[in-house]
Amino acid sequence: MSLSNPMPTSSTGLDTPSFHGLLRLNHWGVIRAQGEDAAAFLHAQLTNDFALLGLQEARLAGYCNAKGRLLASFIGFKRAADDILLICSRDLLAATLKRLSMFVLRSKVRLTDATETMALWGAAGTAVPVELADAPWRLWNADGGTWVRLPSAEGIPRALLCSEAEVTPSAPVLAPEHWAWLEVRSAVAMVTQPLAEHLVPQMLNYESVGGVNFKKGCYPGQEVVARSQFRGTLKRRAFLVHGDTEPRPGQDVFHASDAEQPCGTVVLAAPHPAGGYDAIVSMQTAASDGQRLSLGNANGPALELLPLPYELLADV
Repeated sequence: MSLSNPMPTSSTGLDTPSFHGLLRLNHWGVIRAQGEDAAAFLHAQLTNDFALLGLQEARLAGYCNAKGRLLASFIGFKRAADDILLICSRDLLAATLKRLSMFVLRSKVRLTDATETMALWGAAGTAVPVELADAPWRLWNADGGTWVRLPSAEGIPRALLCSEAEVTPSAPVLAPEHWAWLEVRSAVAMVTQPLAEHLVPQMLNYESVGGVNFKKGCYPGQEVVARSQFRGTLKRRAFLVHGDTEPRPGQDVFHASDAEQPCGTVVLAAPHPAGGYDAIVSMQTAASDGQRLSLGNANGPALELLPLPYELLADV
């Protein structure tokens, strides 16, 4: 495989050569679905289309409860017609696997935790194979494993590599804090334990980054998700913010107009390489009006609203 991408220039003006390499993602896990009904079963459970999933593409998808709230989210792809891998946050894997297994019933599919047999790597910059081009969710199989192109961040390519556990790819080591920051700046967040059952997919902008298919059939919570999109009831989305104090996932965000009730929640956060912290917050759209946002309480540290790296799909 070729890892000879020219290094892009970050819009932040940072020293981008330090933002390339591979990092083992031990906080992510793998659920494996095997059997002739694997695609059909997942198609009926998740927010995206797995019935038409090809072998050269991956899917971002949510798993919702009956109220449309996300229990987990996945990056899913086929290794064969009857073999699908779902990558998710490891702190939710056991509970998610148990819940999904309850609905297998007579379907010809077997769900297992494949985390110990797989190795997951985050790749950035020149460590992303040129074969992936600049198309999020594109998939490429190589001798070293399966690569999934993730959304770029600050003009820097990102990808996920899923390999056999005993395979160690040859590439520079990417600093964990750099991967975490790029993950935040992509503004595409995976659901983690502090967020489970709190957000519908659109509150993470999943409808705008390829995570929801509104034309597919039913799945748990589908009516709520569709109603939020098509009846103008969506009042909360994901935003990027910057501040001087470290945010924690699940921490409240407040707007100047209401000192009592929070307007949002921290989803994901990381140190900014030049100082301070960046975060993805899910908050009321009305709170993006330019008035003061604060972390933790109404008098907490100020948060600066940043532009998103993608366009939001308009409510219908």
